[in-house]
Amino acid sequence: MQKNSKKNFMVTGFLFLFFLLFTVLIKTIDVKPVGPNQSEIGFSSLNLFLFDFFGVNLLWYNITNCLGGIAILFAFGFAVAGLCQLIKRKHILKVDFGILAMGGLYVLVVFFYVFFELVIINYRPILMDAELEASYPSSHIMLTVSIMAAAALQFHQLFGNKLALLIAAEGFCILLIAGMLIGRLLSGVHWFTDIAAGVLLASALVMLYYSVVKRMEELQDISDCHQ
Repeated sequence: MQKNSKKNFMVTGFLFLFFLLFTVLIKTIDVKPVGPNQSEIGFSSLNLFLFDFFGVNLLWYNITNCLGGIAILFAFGFAVAGLCQLIKRKHILKVDFGILAMGGLYVLVVFFYVFFELVIINYRPILMDAELEASYPSSHIMLTVSIMAAAALQFHQLFGNKLALLIAAEGFCILLIAGMLIGRLLSGVHWFTDIAAGVLLASALVMLYYSVVKRMEELQDISDCHQ
């Protein structure tokens, strides 16, 4: 394996390990029943301070729900692009590998979403419809950062020779991610550590996507040199 590939996969493994360690710390450090219905949260002093500082703003909650919907539309667009390539080229291996890898990324995002709905680490700092809801990691953060960061990487392949279009596409991705991060924090529907964990898990998933794509590009280059 090329040195760059090893480095990429090592960074990926480190990010997943860091997320796992962060999750363990959430369950062990400064854990107090300070949430709704005496639900427990780790790093409670930090989380309570930031929750009280920003408060609750359900307008931002609704805005970030819309931003999450836009991210899903991007994912749907890439899925449609992959399907069109499959129909046109008549073989799944002829579909652009970057798009295939994005499909794998989306599967992992759904997997972690379902997993943390079943394995509850902590609940939201507020009741939603008078019920406790799972809150760790923030699924909207994980989804939006994963989809839009991967989209920005894919835009380099699509618009590499069109600088203005690339800047506009990447700028939109960055704005959407920033809007989601800021909006979710201001909304008050997550503890700060839920948001941090969402960013961390999404970073690990995107790094895995990037590592796989780069490794396939290396293998393709080696194959071309031998022909």
